[in-house]
Amino acid sequence: MSVSAFVFIECAMGRAKAAAREIARVPGVKLAHAVTGSYDVIAFVEAADLEALGTTVVSKVQAVSGVHRTTTNVVVE
Repeated sequence: MSVSAFVFIECAMGRAKAAAREIARVPGVKLAHAVTGSYDVIAFVEAADLEALGTTVVSKVQAVSGVHRTTTNVVVE
């Protein structure tokens, strides 16, 4: 069963655009954009299952320089 999620990302000041570019290169990340509002970057991620999704977010997205915090919202429909 594949899963999709939107990941809302808070970054260090001035790092949103660079972080979005780096996050967009992570395998499984389909889109990543620097945005205005409460979050600095929003990414759309697809993975084989919840475990793989968690690994992508925790081991890859959160490891990007300048990323402070992520909030993951799994798609349910």
